[in-house]
Amino acid sequence: MNFILSSPSLEDLIRLLRAWRFWVLGAVLGALFGAFIYYIAPPPYRASSTVNVDFNLEQAWPQDTDRQQFYYLEREARKLEEIAWHDEIMRQLSSEYAFTSDDLRGEKLQLSQPAEAGWHFYADDKDPQVAAGLASAWAEAFVQRVQAEIDAGNVNEFVKLEVTRTEKVPNERRVPLSGYLLAGSTGFLLLAVFIVLFLKPKEK
Repeated sequence: MNFILSSPSLEDLIRLLRAWRFWVLGAVLGALFGAFIYYIAPPPYRASSTVNVDFNLEQAWPQDTDRQQFYYLEREARKLEEIAWHDEIMRQLSSEYAFTSDDLRGEKLQLSQPAEAGWHFYADDKDPQVAAGLASAWAEAFVQRVQAEIDAGNVNEFVKLEVTRTEKVPNERRVPLSGYLLAGSTGFLLLAVFIVLFLKPKEK
């Protein structure tokens, strides 16, 4: 126990450096293990669709201060973010793709860049076609819902939206193979270091 709790000595560090072959072996085995996990239990595919959001700040607040413009952007962005997760949109996607609203909000859908410019609507699924369709449908439903809210006066009339990408939606694994290789290699490398440091060598 004292050996485990004691600080490493110069001899321990030298022993660690001499075990570089063990490190390399651990890194290689870890990478192979990461690849094995990737192929037997691959991560879901991730597709994305993009909506360009233009708040038209110059038209909405042509003579006001920067602070007022900032609050305008924050308020309208928050409204649009709430609309993206609106119950009606979730029900629409749920009926079309047979996922529950909780699944859609909890693990299937992700929203990126909720500010001015491109909003990215991500969808994850083990079937790449389902992921692509879900991402596109979410973006389209979002634009339609926002337009309805603009017509109803609930969102500023100067806000303009345009779906810029729905066809040939980018679709790839949510976590690439390289991520699994790096995680496995790093984990086994650390394990190898701990083994060298904490296993007390036999006394001669």
